[in-house]
Amino acid sequence: MVEQKFNSGMPVIANLEDFDKNSGGWFERVIFRHRMVVVVACLLATVVLGFFATRLQVNASFEKMIPSSSPYIKNYLAYKNQLPGLGNSIRVVVENKSGDIYDADYLLALQKVNDTLYLIPGIDRSWMKSLWMPIVRWKEVTEEGIDGGAVMPSDYDGSDKSIKALRRNIMRSGIIGNLVANDGQSSMIVAPLLDTNPQTGQPLDYGDFSKQLEAQIRSLESDKVGIHIVGFSKLVGDLIDGLYSVMLFFGASVLIAGLFVYFYTRCLRSTLLLVSVAVAGVVWLLGLMQILGYELDPYSILVPFLIFAIGISHGTQKMNGILQDIGRGTHKYIAARYTFRRLFLTGLTALLTNIVGFAVLVIIDIPVIRDLALTTSIGVAVLIFTKLLLIPVALSYLGVSKKAARIAIAKDQAGAENRGLLGHLWHSLDRFTERPWATAVIALSLLVTLGCSVVMMHLKVGDLDPGAPELRADSRYNLDNAYITSHYGLSSDQFVVIMKTNEDSCRLYQSLQSMDKLAWRLRQTPGVQTTQSLAETVRMISSGMAEGSPKWLTISRDQAITNSAVDAAMISAPGITNQQCSVTPLIAYLADHKADTLSRVLKVSEEFAKENNSPAGAEQPVEFLLAAGNAGIEAATNIEVEKGIITMYLAVYGATALLCLLTFRSWRATLVALIPLLMTTIICKALMVWLGIGLKVATLPVIAVGVGVGVDYALYLLSVQLAVQERGGSLAVAYRRSLDFTGRVVALVGLTMAAGVITWAWSPIKFQADMGILLTFMFLWNMLGALVLIPALSHYLLNPKGNSKAGVTLDLEDARAQQEPRKPAAGAPAPQLTELALPRRVR
Repeated sequence: MVEQKFNSGMPVIANLEDFDKNSGGWFERVIFRHRMVVVVACLLATVVLGFFATRLQVNASFEKMIPSSSPYIKNYLAYKNQLPGLGNSIRVVVENKSGDIYDADYLLALQKVNDTLYLIPGIDRSWMKSLWMPIVRWKEVTEEGIDGGAVMPSDYDGSDKSIKALRRNIMRSGIIGNLVANDGQSSMIVAPLLDTNPQTGQPLDYGDFSKQLEAQIRSLESDKVGIHIVGFSKLVGDLIDGLYSVMLFFGASVLIAGLFVYFYTRCLRSTLLLVSVAVAGVVWLLGLMQILGYELDPYSILVPFLIFAIGISHGTQKMNGILQDIGRGTHKYIAARYTFRRLFLTGLTALLTNIVGFAVLVIIDIPVIRDLALTTSIGVAVLIFTKLLLIPVALSYLGVSKKAARIAIAKDQAGAENRGLLGHLWHSLDRFTERPWATAVIALSLLVTLGCSVVMMHLKVGDLDPGAPELRADSRYNLDNAYITSHYGLSSDQFVVIMKTNEDSCRLYQSLQSMDKLAWRLRQTPGVQTTQSLAETVRMISSGMAEGSPKWLTISRDQAITNSAVDAAMISAPGITNQQCSVTPLIAYLADHKADTLSRVLKVSEEFAKENNSPAGAEQPVEFLLAAGNAGIEAATNIEVEKGIITMYLAVYGATALLCLLTFRSWRATLVALIPLLMTTIICKALMVWLGIGLKVATLPVIAVGVGVGVDYALYLLSVQLAVQERGGSLAVAYRRSLDFTGRVVALVGLTMAAGVITWAWSPIKFQADMGILLTFMFLWNMLGALVLIPALSHYLLNPKGNSKAGVTLDLEDARAQQEPRKPAAGAPAPQLTELALPRRVR
């Protein structure tokens, strides 16, 4: 890393011939001696990567949303082929708007929906269930024993007779509330999904699959027939559809950023350059993602904006330095080199901190989070080239307009009488370096943090709302889900416990008795509607074989009777156990998948498994394994999120602290930089509680984003402040210099980024709206924390009593005087207020 010495001798040089091109570090000389190579290389990279960016696929994967190394998910993956329909599936409800399902026209429409869905690639046809599928069967007890057959009569012809037979079969099948609505006005088709498209051999494209559902299934909706579709694949499809409207919000963010930068600089060409290079950084990232085999999914939509926002932040710092130097009369080439010399190492350190801060997210064992961590780190690494190198080089050619330069200097030289309210507030910020103000702001911050610490203890891990919290409550998906929930006795939220035994051992009395006990415990748990298991089916069949006598509604100790009951169950209810009778699911139907519901069910299941799983070496082992079903998988994911958040905090703050230590060489300065970030994290979690936002896969990265972006502000402000203090300046003078040089841009960037993401609050994707609100708060609070808390904390941690060096005596009164810059004498060059570089070493 190039060592940049503090240099107070950066004179105003108007003529390029008077500048020593051999000055500065070796890296600076290499870059500016080959400026055209840098520009051409970046343009060529933008064109090439832009081509690959156009080929980037938008998709999501069910497997990437789950923690594959979780013991619960390992159990699901190990036996998912033997648990049809208990993982990723789609549910289509066909409603008769003008009557009930016992209508020939309705049944014809249902058959058409069923057959159309059956032919869509990606459907696991062998386990598809509906009134028209022979896998759905009825059974009843007769004088001769147990009778049964397919629910749909084999001779169905639409006549009243066949419809009456269908009605009778439905009544004795036990599917009312499950495949048939309680009010009889609709029926459901349940279709498990394959992991791959059998036609292409590629992973199932949920975006395309969702479009086929809309084009082929939803299109069958009419005035008489209603269609309702739910399932992970449909949810992701709706999110992907919303993703395209999100592009409009990204465009709005770019426009807002451009306007903010222009109103600050009043220079059109440099603003266009800055925004264009920021967009180019996003293009580089998307192109590299395609080359490296990544996809853009709804949960990583944050990444492109984040890269753009960080790029704007660093680019504006560079442009601000060049703007001020040119305003004092410095040649544009020399101004670019001055700015590169002053800010390259600070910018590099900030970007490295961002990279490390995002990269540590890979420790969270959820593939979509790992992908987000890696792609964000790649995007930030791209900014080293586009922001730290390209912008200074490009501005050395373009420069800034003379009008913009004059305005920038006029702002610095404006007297108190020309300042408005905001101007007076801005020039009063260094009062926070004084003990009374520092004490007051720290005390207030401490009270707010303590209060928010109490509130954040109520933050839940998982969903807090029914349906799909990722979408708006009035979205078509959530309206469909609400219809299904209100019309069906059994929800689509299934929590599955797997009973694992030796082959054929699921028939044993002890195994079935244990399963029945667990089913009873789960039914007593709030949030569980009912359970379905082999044990319950065996009880009913045993009674049926005894002429329906309630005395036999039990699990018989007579193995012959139990064997007959299990054989009958396997025929009448396919999927109730596997063919080897060794993997048997116990399904708990939940009222919802809220965090509290999942926690209760998970606790009961875990405790039962711990008490009843056979010890190692048992002759007839019985194991209850968690978990399958969409609710079981979500519960396992919540566990990983809860474990990962602590690890993530330690890693993010540990990495940030280490890089700050390497930069400042001072543990005190590191504390000053980190304390505002810690406060932001605590207050943000309290805000999530107040807004009813749960901690889950979609919101977890926001915390890391707040730390990664917020540390930039501290690095830029503290690098200047410590540099002046090392020269002997008082804390007030040092902080005033940091405000003059980088503080305005810190405020500008905080406002720009907040204004850009607040537009997300109107997004059709609710979790993106939630992220927009949280990020707006974090950007603003990080900015305020940097501008207010850094000087206050510096008073106690970075304000030694002997604060002067030979020939320099600057105290608080000097700082007050220097807040009123004097006008230069006629013909004299403008004073240099920003001749700053990184300190040699902060002791």
